[in-house]
Amino acid sequence: MFSPKNRRPKSAELLKAWECLDAGDLPGAVRLLRTAGEDLPLGEVALVVGRAAKAAGFDDLARAAAALVSRPADDRALYDFGYACIERGLSFLAVPALREVLTRNPGALQVVRELVAAYESENRHGEAVEVLARHESGFEEWPDRYLLVFNAIMAGDLALADRQHARLPDPEDPMWLPARQRQRHMLERAASAGPVSALDRTDLRGWQFVMGGTVLGTLSPYGFDAGMNGRYAWLQDSYGQCLRGLLRLKLLLDAAGVRPRSVSLLPDRGSRILGLAAAEVLGLPAEPFAPGRADTVVIAYDLNELAEVAEGPEILGQLQDRAAGQVLHEHASSWTDTPVVTADSVALLHQSVAAPWDGQLRAGEDGEVERTEADERPDALIAAEIVGADSSPDEGDGETPADPDEAFTAFVTAVRGTWLQGERTRLKSTGPVPSSKFA
Repeated sequence: MFSPKNRRPKSAELLKAWECLDAGDLPGAVRLLRTAGEDLPLGEVALVVGRAAKAAGFDDLARAAAALVSRPADDRALYDFGYACIERGLSFLAVPALREVLTRNPGALQVVRELVAAYESENRHGEAVEVLARHESGFEEWPDRYLLVFNAIMAGDLALADRQHARLPDPEDPMWLPARQRQRHMLERAASAGPVSALDRTDLRGWQFVMGGTVLGTLSPYGFDAGMNGRYAWLQDSYGQCLRGLLRLKLLLDAAGVRPRSVSLLPDRGSRILGLAAAEVLGLPAEPFAPGRADTVVIAYDLNELAEVAEGPEILGQLQDRAAGQVLHEHASSWTDTPVVTADSVALLHQSVAAPWDGQLRAGEDGEVERTEADERPDALIAAEIVGADSSPDEGDGETPADPDEAFTAFVTAVRGTWLQGERTRLKSTGPVPSSKFA
């Protein structure tokens, strides 16, 4: 084993990460490793990673890093280091090591698969497609061609995905049957959305539907041309926005011909409030959530908040396999910390959200930013305020394309035959990512 006390990296970028570790700042060191680039000496990278791994208690990664420090040109050491990085959620560090192994061992499918796994974890699906396509002549149909189809979809190359999917035989091993079915559903959703949706790199609603079967209700009016494409970063939510999301849910149900008989209330406060408002908007009775209830709309404000209450994890497990006619609507869904359950309908996508009843930030009389007190009124009174709110959309910065109700209804009408079909797939809402330039 190497001694971190006796060796230090020489590269300036890695030395900064080393100094973070000197100061006990492990997250800071990892952030610097991420931004340092992929052209640094792998032995020096492993020196820093090994020290960070020991601090985190990742003994397997520390051992793999120590071996790479000792043998920086050894293919086995490079492969083991890459594998350990993927296992510990540090796939960005695995990419250069595995790529180096593959350069010296072209056609090594096990290395190809691990490199593809690293690319997938980093949302670098375009690069996964490139490396898979280069090795197609030596493919095993499962998993290699399956991986090519999946990454082609995620990279936005539906033509390639369709061609390769047509060549993919049914798997002999039944463990692959769910993956085959999930992939088929994704391509069917793409085919249904294609006539009414651009499915280009800015088509957030289209890709949200293709990838996970979710219909996105509204688009953020800020930062569209800056790469947000309709997602929110930080959002200070409002009662009017809550109502707008519920009105889009009503349009969705009507256009899809779905006729629920009730609204199901989840136990966290935000979901109870929004559920009571939804019952008024939809003209349906509200009742506590029951996992086997059919023909009901389950209303969540934020599924990640549901996970924080005592009953939340159990309910989320019950929502994985929903009863017939059971529709899950989530108002504010995180696209950077995706919920464990994929909703059928989502009002908006955010990185961070402040619910309107949790207090709002505003400028005080002295010009300082302050937070108002939380709204402690009974749930029913807040729900009534949502129902009576102004649902007019925020005009934003003027760069987001218009999203009238008519266009939304046309989208739903086109895809209603593939909505609520197949598994609800848990995927990050990145949209197509054709290259490593995604940030």
